[in-house]
Amino acid sequence: MKSIIKQIAEKNKVRESEEALARQAEIDSPKTKDNRRNFLKKTALGGMTMAGLVGLSFEDSVAQTTSKVQKASAPSDLKITDLRYCVTTVLGRTAMLRIDTNQGIYGLGEVRDGADPRYALMLKSRILGENPCNVEKIFKIIKQFGGPARQAGGVCGVEMALWDLCGKAYNVPAWQLLGGRYRDTIRIYADTPEASSPEEQIKLIKFRTETQGYTWLKMDVSINEVKDNKNSLVNSEILKQGSSQWQGGYMSYANTRHAFTGIQVTEKGLDEMAQIVENVRNMVGYEIPLSSDHYGHMDVNNCIRLGKKLDKYRLAWLEDMVPWQWTDQHKMITDALDTPTTTGEDIFLLSGFKDLIDQHAVDIIHPDLASSGGLLETKRIGDYAEEKGIAMAMHQAGTPISFMANVHCAAATQNFLALEHHSVDLPWWEGLVKTTDGRKLIDKGFAPVPLTAPGLGIELVDEEVKKHLHASDTTYFAPTKEWDEKRSHDRTYS
Repeated sequence: MKSIIKQIAEKNKVRESEEALARQAEIDSPKTKDNRRNFLKKTALGGMTMAGLVGLSFEDSVAQTTSKVQKASAPSDLKITDLRYCVTTVLGRTAMLRIDTNQGIYGLGEVRDGADPRYALMLKSRILGENPCNVEKIFKIIKQFGGPARQAGGVCGVEMALWDLCGKAYNVPAWQLLGGRYRDTIRIYADTPEASSPEEQIKLIKFRTETQGYTWLKMDVSINEVKDNKNSLVNSEILKQGSSQWQGGYMSYANTRHAFTGIQVTEKGLDEMAQIVENVRNMVGYEIPLSSDHYGHMDVNNCIRLGKKLDKYRLAWLEDMVPWQWTDQHKMITDALDTPTTTGEDIFLLSGFKDLIDQHAVDIIHPDLASSGGLLETKRIGDYAEEKGIAMAMHQAGTPISFMANVHCAAATQNFLALEHHSVDLPWWEGLVKTTDGRKLIDKGFAPVPLTAPGLGIELVDEEVKKHLHASDTTYFAPTKEWDEKRSHDRTYS
């Protein structure tokens, strides 16, 4: 028997040698992808092959074969080794992030739509070598580099990726790490589709509600809809200085704060804008909540006049009527109207929301997790508002990565109302990822919460993402060594 075992052991040594040579050849091949190469290197360092176990006792065999097995990881030994990115065409330009570790697991994050991935890349030197499971510690290191709106994109994108990593390390969903969940599905709200005729719009709205299954809608009520109508606006010429509400030079209409445009809406103009809402409300009915947004840049007095015209349609909310920084004006509008008001998609951190909440300047807060500070900070914002009797809706306009980050946060926050989905009609959007537990990403206007899938519960479908890379930067999670070195002293006090 011993001679037979010896013969088997000798044959297995030859096989081990052949396997080692084949493995090294694959490692050295330029065609081998990075993740495969890393895996092969780890198996080379991981100890003996099964062939080499012949002759060991049962106990020694078990110890050897399980010594490197990682059902999730060894969380206390995790270290951040890299931060990489790719830029997609979602909503024009949206960057995905990937944070790698020394154990082969990684986390996915996203820089908010329209923001530069360099907001995230400059943080890399601050987080290399840190344990990604120390989420709050790392957040305190980097949050000073965030700011309002898209300036927060890097900080929030890194925070998302850390929770994805932490969940994978401990093999639990991100919502569990936030304290548990209140709900198993997340209600989504979507834009009402526009059309060239009322008949066509009715068809599209029925498709949105009956086929797609959305139970909450939002529409725009903009002065741009009436700017070409005679006697509807006063001082409408300023609208022509910028091509839209979002694009233009520094002193164009697009970048002029609402109170400084001098635009007035006439009674005729108000009636025309109200008629737009009435038309949609009649198509949608009163069973479905209907929110409104994008009124145009006009002062607080015109906002109140418009709000009073719209009160009778029982809209779910009036969103961002004036810049979020003007708490007193938001309170003036809120106190004057019966329709709920909201703001918050460009506010960074709980500290930015506190005045609005403490003064009840709005009825609903509306953070964008990709700007507000990430999952944990947004939950804190929601919890603080809940204590003051204020509900929370969530703004979201990005890839499925930020979408799922919002799903986990919404699941863990009690006063949550509805989550925005801005790519409802983008046919390839859902295909950018696959769920790791087999669930649907969206099911009849609701997002199922991952009940067991670790982290955010998604993985990228590389082939699909590569089809939708932005033409200005077609790299795909390439190394970013030029961002490894920290070149400044970051302390904000003496």
